[in-house]
Amino acid sequence: MPLLHRRHLLQQGAALTGLLLASPRLFAQERAAESLKPLTTDVIPIGREERAARLARAQQAMRARNIGALIVEPGASLIYYTGVRWWRSERLTAAIIPAEGAPIIVCPFFERPSVDESLGIEAETRVWQEHESPYAVIAAYLKEKGLAQSRIGIEESVRYFAVDGLQSALPQARIEKDPVTRALRMRKTPAEIALMQKAADVTLAAYRWTYPRIKTGMSRQDIAALMDAATTALGGKTEFNLILLGEAAAYPHGSGKPQKVTPGAVVLMDCGCTVEDYQSDISRSFIHAAAPTPQQRKVWNEVAQGQKIAFAAARIGAPAGTVDDAVRAYYESLGYGPGYQLPGLSHRTGHGIGMEGHEPVNLVHDEKMPLGEGMCFSNEPGLYLPGVMGIRLEDCFHMGATGPIWFSRPPASIENPID
Repeated sequence: MPLLHRRHLLQQGAALTGLLLASPRLFAQERAAESLKPLTTDVIPIGREERAARLARAQQAMRARNIGALIVEPGASLIYYTGVRWWRSERLTAAIIPAEGAPIIVCPFFERPSVDESLGIEAETRVWQEHESPYAVIAAYLKEKGLAQSRIGIEESVRYFAVDGLQSALPQARIEKDPVTRALRMRKTPAEIALMQKAADVTLAAYRWTYPRIKTGMSRQDIAALMDAATTALGGKTEFNLILLGEAAAYPHGSGKPQKVTPGAVVLMDCGCTVEDYQSDISRSFIHAAAPTPQQRKVWNEVAQGQKIAFAAARIGAPAGTVDDAVRAYYESLGYGPGYQLPGLSHRTGHGIGMEGHEPVNLVHDEKMPLGEGMCFSNEPGLYLPGVMGIRLEDCFHMGATGPIWFSRPPASIENPID
């Protein structure tokens, strides 16, 4: 090998070693960017037409329930209706959605240009100055609309001080919980399902890239850096990367104790991303650098069967709680539990998912809500043996017209834990 070429390779190797030692996260980002391409180039974001249809459905439901207006603060529901991406502070910003006509956005005067940047519907923006009350602005609008004495629905995440301020400004109004928004958001449209599918595709592809790069001695943070780098390179935005190693996998949300990857121990990864506001949530469990022990294989296979039982129980019209009941009955037949007792399944079988990682309705005992088309859930009936190990497999599904449809398919075996 020519001296100059050899020297160049040595210099490159030294640079890479320095980069890895200085920043594992930056090193992972460099490697992922070189080998992965975005999966999201064909994504269609939620647009004005979709949001207009949401508002029309909401207003129809409001009229049916005799609700005069809805009040929505920044967060997932504000994005859902208006596209406005803002944060919550002591200065109130909110959408007021009347049962008839266009909504308005109320915000501080100096924030209006920034708030208007992401406004995705036809709406008037009304402002308040620093010495003024935002509730007076809202009250004036509702009086103009003849709604000062109507029923006003408060979206479930609106803060108490906002509710109290509105009640003081409109003493004749009947302030109550919003019965509309959650019911609409619970049933996803095809456009929403497509974004959730893309988010799942990104997370599963990130798993495929990360899995063979996990090495003995790595920390939780090292593995999370790999997943984060892959997710970003694939076009997603990381929401969470929960990594549980060894005994920590026995506790659903882990342990604060130092953890390292060791041969023969469980690696449990619970990871998700966002694509255009819609989330994924996928968990995988596997054994690092060793053949599974009989106990590890047994528990992994039992959890895999638990997923299948949950999926089979998810039928149109069935109460959501019966999915959890079916899994728990199976686990109890194996000697786990009973109920939430350990060793066994100490949490619900699944949760709703969409714009938020956890949203109603849940697959949990006693939940009476019937399963319906467009509802989306996680399926994650983990088994946890305190002080020993835990296994969680998690894939999400949506309810089609005739039954459940996977966003990501469960893995085939403990030897092939990703695909």
